[in-house]
Amino acid sequence: MLARFVGGDGVRAAMKQERFEVPLTVKSGDASENLVLRNAREASDYLLNKWPGKKSPKHRAALQACHDALAGDKPTMTARRAFLAAAREADVLVSDKAP
Repeated sequence: MLARFVGGDGVRAAMKQERFEVPLTVKSGDASENLVLRNAREASDYLLNKWPGKKSPKHRAALQACHDALAGDKPTMTARRAFLAAAREADVLVSDKAP
């Protein structure tokens, strides 16, 4: 059985759903500027490719939560909370407040 293509509105709804209500600002690797993470995909990329600290259990939990949110298995808020805990632990969080 072939998968049915989801129309443009469904794709946009899925993309909108994965956005964080309030973006997170974290330190970048080169410290020249901060990075703003607006959704689970950006948070996952940061965890996988730019994470400066030790990959602790909180880091792994955040990565799993982002994956689950992107798959639609868990709410995006859960990924944001898990990332926030890992970022605080690694001292990379700059802000979790709206600009």
